[in-house]
Amino acid sequence: MSIWKRKSLDVLLNEAEESEKGLKRTLSSRALVALGIGAIIGAGLFSLTGIAAADHAGPAVTLSFVLAAVGCAFAGLCYAEFASMIPVAGSAYTYSYATMGEFVAWIIGWDLVLEYALGAATVGVSWGSYLNKLLAQFGMSIPPEFSSAPAEGGIINLPAIFIVCVLSMLLIRGTKESAFVNNILVVMKLIVVIIFIVLGWQYINPDFHVPYIPEYVPAHVTETGEKVGEFGGMSGIAAGAGLVFFAFIGFDAVSTAAQEAKNPQKGMPIGILGSLAICTILYVLFSYVMTGLVPYAEFKGDASPAATAFAVTGYTFLQTGLIVAILAGYTSVILVMLMGQSRVFYSMSNDGLLPKFFGDIHKKFRTPWKTNIFFMVFVSIFAGFVPIKDLGHMVSIGTLFAFSLVCLGILIMRKKMPDAPRSFKVPLVPFVPIAGIVVCFYLMYALPGESWLRLLIWMALGVSLYFIYGKKNSKLNN
Repeated sequence: MSIWKRKSLDVLLNEAEESEKGLKRTLSSRALVALGIGAIIGAGLFSLTGIAAADHAGPAVTLSFVLAAVGCAFAGLCYAEFASMIPVAGSAYTYSYATMGEFVAWIIGWDLVLEYALGAATVGVSWGSYLNKLLAQFGMSIPPEFSSAPAEGGIINLPAIFIVCVLSMLLIRGTKESAFVNNILVVMKLIVVIIFIVLGWQYINPDFHVPYIPEYVPAHVTETGEKVGEFGGMSGIAAGAGLVFFAFIGFDAVSTAAQEAKNPQKGMPIGILGSLAICTILYVLFSYVMTGLVPYAEFKGDASPAATAFAVTGYTFLQTGLIVAILAGYTSVILVMLMGQSRVFYSMSNDGLLPKFFGDIHKKFRTPWKTNIFFMVFVSIFAGFVPIKDLGHMVSIGTLFAFSLVCLGILIMRKKMPDAPRSFKVPLVPFVPIAGIVVCFYLMYALPGESWLRLLIWMALGVSLYFIYGKKNSKLNN
């Protein structure tokens, strides 16, 4: 039994044709774009923008978003080609199975738990903190002991667990219903983002954008022992890009829904690239307005820079609306991440690499309901008991690793299967996939050493599970 055995393209396409026996095809191209926007616009836009401006790029944080978007575009183009060729649930896991073999597919499937499951937990924790801010507008609050992790002085983070459970139950109810709710949330946050840009534009102070690219200051340690990263110049813009890159995490979740798309060959590229393009434009405009309303240095350590900047406009009655939009944004991100993870495990179960439990479809709702319940419990444990700072970097390094393998997969497929039908083709091969790999590994290199250690521990656990269960029960090897 070879661990490098690949699943043929014919087998994957046959699985896609038999999807009416499993997952329901209900998502249009428009719904897929909304799914992508729902996954992308969230914590990154409302939190990381101010931090990147204050710590690294200054007003040029807009250029950091552009640089990060270019890196994501390389990976997005590769995702789009694969999704149009292999319209099967499973995202990078499925693509790796077809190009690099079963063992690599297992590794990437296990790695996606870091991106989707822990990503949902991370955003769930942020959702809980913003819920408390909303309640404070009405003179109420959730006691700290029930809204923070034990390491932060609390007992359990109940709001984070609540939102994870509610959205998991919604996903069990059905993909179409989940997409409908996601569309409402996407419209809500887009309206508020556009209001922020339009109203805030009138109050921009041009002096706050001078100099647009601050003078370069190398990384150093202050007299108090505080570590300060690179600031200003092109290096500062690049460091900012490494931070705001995480604001783009989520567009790949569109590819996990390929088996539920009405016309995946057309809809997948539109969903992936369309959501990425729309969010990039909004990110650049949003960050330009935000740094024009308040001097970027004032965002230092500010967890809610958007609210701080918007207060300058005097539209205080919209502050509550802004918090509601942020909650809507976080909700849709959690929804899409939970959906993405359940579809990856659904695919791995169908391949025999995980117990049949994860591939069971609900007779009425046609969703992988047992997988949804499993991740409702799994994600709730992390959301309720682990601090957000310990979750974030694990999510980022897992995502970058997945992106780099997808880019590598395009190079392999172009060489091994040059004549396979592709309704969408990555332009400028091999430049685009190689550039995607380089950017991803550069950003992984920039992450703290603890992130690499946690990734290695997680992967060691995954490899052990593969040889104990997956290799023995693999349908392809048997």
